[in-house]
Amino acid sequence: MNEHLDALTPTLVWQHFRTLCNTPRPSGHEAQLVELLEAWAATQGMAHDRDAFGNLRLRKPATPGYEHVPGLILQGHLDMVAQANAGHAHDFQRDPIATYVADGWLHAEGTTLGADNGLGVAAILALLEDPALTHGPLEALFTLEEETSMGGALHLAENWLEGERLLNLDSEDHGEVFIGCAGGADVVVNAQLPSAALRDDECLLRLSLTGLKGGHSGMDIHKPLGNANRLLVRVLRSLEHVDARLLNYQGGTLRNAIPREAFADIALPVDEQQEALAIVSELTQTLQRELGSGDEGMRLVAEPLSPSRNVEPLTLDASTMLVAALHAAPCGVERMSADVPGVVETSNNLGVVSLDKGRFHLCALVRSLHDSAVTAMADRFKALFELIGARVNVEHGYPGWVPNPNGDLLKRFNACHQSLLGKQPAVKVIHAGLECGILGSKYPHLDMLSFGPTIRGAHSPDERVELATVDEFWRLLKTLVEDLAHNP
Repeated sequence: MNEHLDALTPTLVWQHFRTLCNTPRPSGHEAQLVELLEAWAATQGMAHDRDAFGNLRLRKPATPGYEHVPGLILQGHLDMVAQANAGHAHDFQRDPIATYVADGWLHAEGTTLGADNGLGVAAILALLEDPALTHGPLEALFTLEEETSMGGALHLAENWLEGERLLNLDSEDHGEVFIGCAGGADVVVNAQLPSAALRDDECLLRLSLTGLKGGHSGMDIHKPLGNANRLLVRVLRSLEHVDARLLNYQGGTLRNAIPREAFADIALPVDEQQEALAIVSELTQTLQRELGSGDEGMRLVAEPLSPSRNVEPLTLDASTMLVAALHAAPCGVERMSADVPGVVETSNNLGVVSLDKGRFHLCALVRSLHDSAVTAMADRFKALFELIGARVNVEHGYPGWVPNPNGDLLKRFNACHQSLLGKQPAVKVIHAGLECGILGSKYPHLDMLSFGPTIRGAHSPDERVELATVDEFWRLLKTLVEDLAHNP
């Protein structure tokens, strides 16, 4: 499948990316790909091993005569975000990703593409295979479960890696190089809330909010995009004066993707149904005006449901308290950086919200350039949701990557960029979480930077990569590796 990728250049990179597209690899299900890469490494005569968590390392000896060069680690993550458009049937654990080219960009058919971080992984594999490359000792580090928990990096074995420099290939803007990133943590909220049987004088309505663009909860959080959970909770808040009781709710599927869709079933008095429909109709227009061209595809629909005597919505008090807590919860950009102009300092994404048979669950992702701000934001969630009797846990915390603008690796990258492309790169700090922060905490001696081709719409079915920038990325990567060998 995806035979057309073999016709793209650089050939080696796209051939390996085709393999990644054809091999299912959602977070937590990378085993098939790991085994495939181990078999490939064996055919190439490369040593390979795994740490206790399952992270994979491939090692290629230096070109003869370059054994004295400091070791270089090439790093990417094997997993991808599993998101599909509503109505598009796709089993991410079994089905390959179907791709197509349009207007100079590579897209996927109705799903995430996996260019994040598949193209970084493909470039590493191509580099290891390239017989013409001059290089010092190379280590390829492929981590697991980056998209869901940073688990691979967090559990990476210490005293395992041997290199002194590290290139992370998980950035998404050509012409830029990243030297710092936000840290973060998941805030997980759970509660069992009281319910009461549907009354004879009540009816049911289903609310559906769809059509949003979604996006990466770090890199896109500052953009004028709607968050489906934030918007549908606002609708529920407006329906409280008609005594609406929440029956169930489902919004978002990943804590690091801005939710594109949210759905809720509510119970309300029969004689208030027309008033509720009028409120939803008016709010639809209000929200569409507010979102404007930033998310012009939003649709909000209210549909009557067939009554059922076997359902138990939340009690009115519990429903009111839950909606109020969600309405008050931090969402979006909290603060811009005072030290790095144009960069978000602290944010939160209301990523996954659900309610089923009184069981409430929320998973939010807090990010900040300051670890102390992550702690403070998480504590705000704890303070808020404990008011409604919920249990709040802070999980999968990971440190930020403190920028080093004077690093030798950055100077070398800048020189190669100038020589190859005729201009200096833009040196950036990214609000998204790169694994560099965690890797640096385990291997503090590493000199690191991150770069990559241009990818847009990551973590959503709109994900796409600009083909011309992949060729530029590849040439820059090869130039830098050879420069580090010739001028250690």
